[in-house]
Amino acid sequence: MDRRTIGAAALGVGAIGLGCMTMSWGYTGSQRRGDRSLRTVHAALDAGVTLLDTADMYGPFTNELLLGRVLKERRADVFVSTKVGLLVGDQHIVANGRPGYVRRACDASLRRLGTDVIDLYQLHRADPEVPVEETWGAMAELVSAGKVRALGLCAVGARASRRPGAGRHDGTIRQLERIQQVFPVSAVQAELSVWSPEALDALLPWCEARGVGFLAAMPLGSGFLTGTLTPGEGFEPDDLRARHPRFTAEMMAANQPLVAGLRRVAERHGPDTTPAQVALAWALERGRHVVPVPGAKREHWAVENAAAARLELTARDAAEIAALPPARGSWDQ
Repeated sequence: MDRRTIGAAALGVGAIGLGCMTMSWGYTGSQRRGDRSLRTVHAALDAGVTLLDTADMYGPFTNELLLGRVLKERRADVFVSTKVGLLVGDQHIVANGRPGYVRRACDASLRRLGTDVIDLYQLHRADPEVPVEETWGAMAELVSAGKVRALGLCAVGARASRRPGAGRHDGTIRQLERIQQVFPVSAVQAELSVWSPEALDALLPWCEARGVGFLAAMPLGSGFLTGTLTPGEGFEPDDLRARHPRFTAEMMAANQPLVAGLRRVAERHGPDTTPAQVALAWALERGRHVVPVPGAKREHWAVENAAAARLELTARDAAEIAALPPARGSWDQ
């Protein structure tokens, strides 16, 4: 499925979406502001963004409620994507792929979003205790019932354990091959950025060969590629980056050449071009079916990200980015 079917005709070639997770979950809690988040979403839509990506677990639930306030006014402007399959506890996250739960969760998401149909319903993670075909079959029933328009799958965890010598996304591709026999996969969401390009090896080609849309998650490297984070500054305890192997002070310092390289490219395109826009333009150029979905908590970042769709990288830019050193994390030591 290409952009004409994944994100409505308005997405078009060169589209950038908005990942709404950071407004309600996962990143610095003290910076979450409901009214500011609403302004950010509206600013993104005004700047030409149409795809809004959320999940029932973000908050939990509060992110869908936030978007519901936007959809009440601007449903016709939005291609809404949400997810099912993960439950958030006090100190843990568990998967639930039981068909009955999937049906109830969809109805709950529809109520929170204030809409009668979800454009893209994604399986956040497969439940190890439920055959993925059963979960996917229940999701397919939601399409038949008119509650969902298309189905997507989120890739298995960022650094999931795997057999020695296996590819990073082999597990996801095995899941895709299984569920494709039940009902067509319309989109896959997985991390893809200058510092996490592993999806280029097998997962992106799998999608391209089958006309499946690709939502590039974390295209700004969880904020690192924006060049706005200071090594050693630290993160609040509830911020997922506080436990990420690439966000220790040592590794952030070691990976500064990546940001410096993006900044050099940006400077050639003028004083108003940012490293973040270069990183997003790089992701867009991985294929016409690729839609980067950067997060943003503030209006000016959402507008800046949307403008990256108009940035055209040169052959020299592409060569310089390709020559940048691979990102390091504490697992590499």
